[in-house]
Amino acid sequence: MSIIIPKLNESARLFDFYGSLLTDKQQQVFSLYYYDDLSLGEIAQELSISRQAVYDIIKRTENLLKNYEQGLKLWGKYQKAEENINNIKSVLMNSKIDDEEKQRINLLLENFLV
Repeated sequence: MSIIIPKLNESARLFDFYGSLLTDKQQQVFSLYYYDDLSLGEIAQELSISRQAVYDIIKRTENLLKNYEQGLKLWGKYQKAEENINNIKSVLMNSKIDDEEKQRINLLLENFLV
């Protein structure tokens, strides 16, 4: 089970960043498989395609998402920005700035990645 969870998290995060670059069918199959937790057979039945076609779409989509990340590196940049923001927050909380100013800065940091 511990092997599936990181893969799910990685695939879901990459889908969040690059899902709009996929075809409608790829998006639909990926969403049904990863987010709705449907089996290959259930997806095949719902979409009137073969179980093998569902499997192939999922594997191709996972590879596409990984390739997009290798080229564009948006997820990696997002993770780095998130790490930097958390470091800034840590420094901020230990600074001598008054609480109101800390809250204002913290709010700005929270909105940075949204």
